[in-house]
Amino acid sequence: MLTRRPLVADDQKKGSFFSDLFAPVGGFGVTFATMFRKVATTEYPEVKRPTAQRFHGRHQLNRHPDGLEKCVGCELCAWACPADAILVEGANNDDAAGQRFSPGERYGRVYQINYLRCIFCGLCIEACPTRALTMTNEYELADNNRADLIFTKEQLLAPLQGGMVAAPHPMVHGMEERDYYLGKVSSATPTQKEWVEAHHVKADADATKGAAK
Repeated sequence: MLTRRPLVADDQKKGSFFSDLFAPVGGFGVTFATMFRKVATTEYPEVKRPTAQRFHGRHQLNRHPDGLEKCVGCELCAWACPADAILVEGANNDDAAGQRFSPGERYGRVYQINYLRCIFCGLCIEACPTRALTMTNEYELADNNRADLIFTKEQLLAPLQGGMVAAPHPMVHGMEERDYYLGKVSSATPTQKEWVEAHHVKADADATKGAAK
């Protein structure tokens, strides 16, 4: 059975004099309460707040301890990317021509990441079988040119550390591909350094001669 609620008189709806007086400014209570608190704003870019250890920032293509690239051009990262932001073109390593960039059969000849599409989900990292692709803590990727936000392999490659020499160069003598992933290679050998010095100087001389023509 339905019952009717008693009607409230208009004089009962009205509050006290003070509640009516301060009602218009009641909404500013939160503002007044926070006016005297310490400001928690970070003065960016003068002061940069440190990121978390597992922060998803700009990608990096890693190297082995002797300088060879970990990427084997398998394109699994491109297949795993939900935003279609990664472009990979693999090629075969050629020992006869002195073109060995990775310990595997292939290497990533072309590697591009379009940061206009990338959503920094990290699925490409999970898909990489050689741990060649990781994400750094760098997050300053803004630019005023769309073309500059398509990073190439040269921009993504990790810088050379102590004991490394730039690829291409032969593998460590007596080592196989699996030895690299088992951590048996600690740095470039003197033989590798001599090979790089000899062949890179020759390549630079040929490039200079071709430009002169």
